[in-house]
Parts: sequence; structure tokens; C-alpha cells
Amino acid sequence: MTAYRTRSIQLHDFGTPPTLTQHEIDAPTGSEVLVRVTGAGVCHSDLHLQDGYYDLGGGEHLSFRQRVTFPVTPGHEISGVVVARGEDATGATIGQNVLVCPWVGCGDCPRCVRGYENLCSNSRFLGVNRDGGYAEHVLVPHSRYLIDLGDLDPARAAPLTCSGLTTYSAIGKFGSELDEEPLVIFGAGGLGLMAVGLLAVMGKARPVVVEIDPERRSAALAAGARAAIDPTDRDADEQIRAAVGGPVLAILDVVGAGATFAQSYRLIEKGGRIVIAGLLGGDTRVQVPLIPMRSISIEGSYIGKLDELRELVTLVRTHGLPDIPVHTRELHEAPQAMDELRSGSVVGRFVLVP
Repeated sequence: MTAYRTRSIQLHDFGTPPTLTQHEIDAPTGSEVLVRVTGAGVCHSDLHLQDGYYDLGGGEHLSFRQRVTFPVTPGHEISGVVVARGEDATGATIGQNVLVCPWVGCGDCPRCVRGYENLCSNSRFLGVNRDGGYAEHVLVPHSRYLIDLGDLDPARAAPLTCSGLTTYSAIGKFGSELDEEPLVIFGAGGLGLMAVGLLAVMGKARPVVVEIDPERRSAALAAGARAAIDPTDRDADEQIRAAVGGPVLAILDVVGAGATFAQSYRLIEKGGRIVIAGLLGGDTRVQVPLIPMRSISIEGSYIGKLDELRELVTLVRTHGLPDIPVHTRELHEAPQAMDELRSGSVVGRFVLVP
């Protein structure tokens, strides 16, 4: 069996810096496909993987300890070119430009059977449970996880598999409400700017963005937001209500911190909906009687389905990619890119181009 010589960025334990390594990767067999990576987005979830946990607030953590085998190559926002395929990978064409869906489930549980592999309890996610896209090559378990990119820029398209899919799926939970009603988005990092850009591509009402960083507020306005408000302003709540121009009925929290949820819960009015897609961490206090009294919905949204990613790619191939900042880096620069993302200094997305 032929093996391929490749380079990748690997983590060897939690809490340690990633390193560039050279190693061999097996040739694909059966339904597997080998993809030469042309773009790999650097996502905040990669920092959670490096740390080894999610912050649940109150000193509690949700650990990755039972889910990760080292060494592991991070990276779940992947575009590339098919270079080899197994004998059963009939859905892949050598030389095809593709987007790789990394959200691989067990295939047998009730969630997987219904198409929700992103919610599988025995997940096999690329870049988490198996090697991902911070590499020159990635081995994909089945050709059905490949989506044709056509002539889309692979570096700009790579973030669609996580920040794009996460926000697209979350936006979909509001239904047709957003055709006329402005969405309030907490956060203008990679997810928030993607949400603003996607709303424009989808022809939805221009959103109101709530973001503490002035550069990101400016980027949100450039991406199409109708207003960008600093949540630390003394009259921030009043500014948000005025920008919406009516009751606040739709909030998307792509930060997922105690403070952003507390402000969302304070702002949402009767019959409104809060969708939380961010994972920054923390906790907060909730007055339970106000949930039924105000008839509000609080919903979590975790990534999205493979079918939704296909819908998203069809959308952007027809109407264009969201207009958000994308900064490319070479593979060996991944550790520095992760450090910059952790510092909060990045506006838009980093994408590695091996």
C-alpha cells in the first residue's frame, strides 16, 4: 500500500504548544478519500482543544480527556483537492476542488440516522477525534463528506464548514422572522461577522451587532450591519432597542459567555427567541418564572447538519461568499495564528494555506 509523505501541525498533549511534524499518511482504502489541503480555517474551538476543556463557569470544566487521542492534528474548516480515493469512494473525482465536512458521526445512533451527525455522542470529528486540516493532506472517511466547491476561492470558502455552517444553521432557527425583523447579534468575531455576511447573502434584514471591540464593530458595519453597539455603554440596552426600531424579538449569541447571555435575557421581549451558538464559557443567573411569563424561547445551536452545509455551499455558489476579512497564513505559522486568535486581536478569520 502506498503511503504519502506529509507535514502537519500536531498537538501532543493538552496545554502544550502545537508543533510542525513530518510523517506518513496511509493511502485511502474502501470509501476513504485523500484530500490535499488548500485552506484550513483557524477556529476558536481549536483553542478549546488545545486547552483540553470548555469553561462551564463556577470553576467547572467540560473536559476533552476521554475524546482525544494524541498526537492529533487540529483543524475542522477544510478545503482541498482530491488526490487519491479508495476503491469504494465513487463520489469523488481526482482533481476535484472540494469542501470537507468534518462533522463525522458513528452512523448508527438515532441522531446520525436522522442526519444530525453533528450531535453524535460517539463523534469522529476531523480535527478533534481524528486528524484534521492543519496539514498538507487529510484522510476523509467517506466521499459523502465532500462538497464540490466549483470556482469558489478555497481559502475564503474553508470557514464555511464551521463558522459558516454554525451561523447558517442558527439563523435558520428563526425561520422567516428575519425577512423583515432585524436580528441582534452578540459578538463580531469570526462567527459574528460570518452571520452578518450570510444575512446579506440570504437577503435578510440588516442586523444589529453588539460587540465590545471597536475594530470589530467597524468590520461589522462594513459587512452590512445596520448598527454596531458597545455593550459596556451605560445606555447600551436603549441603543439596541432604538437600532432595532421595535421590540427585541430575535437574538443570536455567538459569544456564549455569561455576560452576553445575561444581557440577551434582559433585552428579549415577550414572544422572543434567543439562540446561543457561541462556546466562550461561563454561567449566569436566570429568573425561571420570566421564561413562561414572557413566552420566550432559549435554544442552543451546535454547528449544523451535512445537508445544511450542502445548502449553504449552493447558496454562496449562486450569490457569492460573505464579504468578511480573511487573512491567510502558511502552515508553519499556525502556532502564531492560534496565539493571535487567543489574544483577541484578530478581525475576521485566519486560514492556513499549506
